[in-house]
This record gives sequence, structure tokens and C-alpha cells, in this order.
Amino acid sequence: MALETIDLNGSESIFSIGNKLGFNTILPSKVTIWKLRCNNPMRKTFVSNNIKLQEFESLIKITSEMAKYLYPYIRAIISSKDNFEQEPELWNDFQNRFTELIQSRFNTDSIRVKNLVDHQLSSELYLKILITLSLCISDNGYSRLKTTLLNI
Repeated sequence: MALETIDLNGSESIFSIGNKLGFNTILPSKVTIWKLRCNNPMRKTFVSNNIKLQEFESLIKITSEMAKYLYPYIRAIISSKDNFEQEPELWNDFQNRFTELIQSRFNTDSIRVKNLVDHQLSSELYLKILITLSLCISDNGYSRLKTTLLNI
């Protein structure tokens, strides 16, 4: 199971999950979602706009729903971290794909981003992200993720 096979666009996109959850008025188009992503100060295309509470909560609910789709992969990656000596491939694939995405979309001149793509410095952070996402699939997943994000 290589990470290249993990593609939500093949099954459901962020936009279609948002529509399924009833966020058509809050997130009416893919462009709206893209603009919200640009509010991340670590992105290359950073634009400082205020995100409305409804948009923030919608994105958290979509992320929780996406975690349900990705749970088998998340679980396998976490297991590979625990069994790293015998099977390091899946964990290494995850780390490499994660850092590739960060490098392609984030401002790599930022010290925070440089630290994020450094496997030695961020290995535990990668694991924490995966565990947080795995906990998002429960009935209280939305609340857990929201609390985690508000406490960063």
C-alpha cells in the first residue's frame, strides 16, 4: 500500500464532502475552499483574511469526515511506525510524501516550514498529526480536532 494510492479526489473531494455535509452555502465552490487554504501564513500564496467561525467549523467537520475515509491508511502508517525495524517502507513513504507536499505548497524560506520538513525534528509531530486524525473518526472527533486546533 503505497501513499501514492491515497487520493481522495478519486473517491470524494473536499468540496463534495462539504456538499454531502450540507455546507453548500458556507463553502459554495472549490474556489472558496482554495481561498480559505490561502489564509495559512505558512503557505506560499498567503493572503491575510479573517476566516468566519462557520467556515472554520465547516473545515474541521470536513477534515473529520475525510479522516474516516483515510482511517485504514492512517492506521497502517501508525502501525508501521511502531514496527519500523521490520517494515520501515510505509512510514518512510508517508514522511517523504508529507514533506513533498509541504515543500511544494508552503513557503520554504520560513524557519517553521524548514523545521516541519526536517524528518529528525518533526518525526514526533508527524505521529501526533496521524494520531489526532485517527481520533477524529469517533463520534466526538469534530470536538477533539477543534480543541486540538484551538490549543496550538
